[in-house]
Amino acid sequence: MTETATFGAGCFWGVEWVFRKVPGVIDAVSGYSGGTTANPTYRDVCSHTTGHAEVVRVTFDPAVVTYEQLLEVFWAMHDPTQVDRQGPDIGDQYRSVIFTETPEQEVQATASKAKAQARFSGPIATGIEPLAVFYPAEDYHQRYYDGNGHTPYCHVFPADVVASLGLTGAKAG
Repeated sequence: MTETATFGAGCFWGVEWVFRKVPGVIDAVSGYSGGTTANPTYRDVCSHTTGHAEVVRVTFDPAVVTYEQLLEVFWAMHDPTQVDRQGPDIGDQYRSVIFTETPEQEVQATASKAKAQARFSGPIATGIEPLAVFYPAEDYHQRYYDGNGHTPYCHVFPADVVASLGLTGAKAG
């Protein structure tokens, strides 16, 4: 049996790339959530009129990796204290957000956020919201780094997270 989880942590290209490296993750799909426009396009989302965030929907095997472990990857891969940005990417579509899919995920995400706050000097700006709908991004956004020969530029892991989660191919900072 698999489960799904949806995270926004800046540009979805890097977020997807990172989650695909986690043992137990079966699939990671770039897309859009949290807005008001049905079936938005990338152009729509970049117009800042839809309210959507760039997100990644992760399908995982909870017997191999838990939701709590995925939350740890989420906190480690970006700076959740930044509002509407990650590194060079600025705009509301790059906000830090966890879209929960069950009441249990909401409880775990809230507890994880409180625990993670101790690691950051500023307040965590990450939103926690129930997932209403997920729209997959256009095909050219899926597995972007695999098909374009680029390396993620703003998602870096602390070395202890790389080691503790057994991440393969992740860039340690």
